[in-house]
Amino acid sequence: MQELFDIIGQSLSTLWAHKLRSFLTMFGIAWGVGSLLLLVGLGEGFRAGQHKQLADLGQDIMFIFGGRIPSVEGSLQSMLPYRLTYQDYLDIKNEANLVKNVSPILERDDIRAVSDYNSANGQVFGVSPIYADIRTIPVETGRWIADADENSRQRVAVLGSELTKTLYNGRAAVGTTIMLNNVPFQIIGILKKVGREGNNGTNIRIFVPVSTMRMYFPLKENNTDNAVSFINYQPITADQHLDAKIQVHKIIARNHGFDYRSPDAFDEWDTIENERRVGLIFDAMDWFLGGVGLVTLGLGAIGIINIMLVSVTERTREIGLRKALGATNRSILTQFFFEGAFLTALSGVVGILIVSALMALMNLAQPPEGFDPPRIVPASAALALGCLSFAGIVSGLYPARKAAMLEPVEALRQE
Repeated sequence: MQELFDIIGQSLSTLWAHKLRSFLTMFGIAWGVGSLLLLVGLGEGFRAGQHKQLADLGQDIMFIFGGRIPSVEGSLQSMLPYRLTYQDYLDIKNEANLVKNVSPILERDDIRAVSDYNSANGQVFGVSPIYADIRTIPVETGRWIADADENSRQRVAVLGSELTKTLYNGRAAVGTTIMLNNVPFQIIGILKKVGREGNNGTNIRIFVPVSTMRMYFPLKENNTDNAVSFINYQPITADQHLDAKIQVHKIIARNHGFDYRSPDAFDEWDTIENERRVGLIFDAMDWFLGGVGLVTLGLGAIGIINIMLVSVTERTREIGLRKALGATNRSILTQFFFEGAFLTALSGVVGILIVSALMALMNLAQPPEGFDPPRIVPASAALALGCLSFAGIVSGLYPARKAAMLEPVEALRQE
């Protein structure tokens, strides 16, 4: 044990005697480890931020809007617009067995909302009660629209958080009455703020039963009061979203008289597919950024091998003298191996500590919308430690073996 302590002490003194060279070598390893953890952490921050943004919108949501169809088959010069209808919603609800939840949305931006304290031009959404299961609708006080409200066409409304502040300025709103284009509606619920910055559209909306909306504020487009602005739906499972989409396409195409396979006939947004594509982008980014960190880590390991080989050359006579005095190959091997491993381990720990401190500082700042603060990803940390261990073994073992294999007589002859 004393021999081991002597070897460690001698190794540390040797490294300290070449402080600048040791520091520059350690810097390469620390930079590699830090780069790997920081770059992957930043990528995961972007990924988590995008996931939260979609979660603020809802879970596994499919949007479909009215589109355009050619008046002459195969002609793109004579595209005629069509509107989704309430009948489309009913048919999807009753016929699409891969659709779990579906809600029509009637949207009007030209309705004046007046409370006892203030007025505003609110964005009024007519929705079905199931809309709260499709989209993120967190009720803070009161309640959400019920089936009874929908069935009896009740004049009830639920307000978004920002619109409530505008209309009531901190006063109690639930149970009061507001006027929507001079039609009285009772406030039955107030929603919590949705989104980090509060700029989610839900916060400035007024929600009413879709049956009530169709009675008082229908969409008078295409000479029909049956039109809806768009339809939200969810597949039974996320993996079935493409099959559910085809079912919806077939129903709408049948109702409006065109081929459901027409690629230009539908205007839609599939958040499930969007999230998967974003995930693939971030996976590629993680591989790229991780690769950059590993290359830097490898360059640092090469630097340590180089400094240890230089150290062997500089200390050839010392090695020969020690072996002539009885030092074993094992003790020489242990000393040089320990020097390389110590440089690698210390620089790796320094890199991890610096990155952890930097991430802690970034966590204190308010990140922009769509981005979460970076964090050390366990997989990347394990990869960094594994590569670090490998670099330490290689950078210490090869020069150490070269030093241990020197013949004492030949070593003493070196100038």
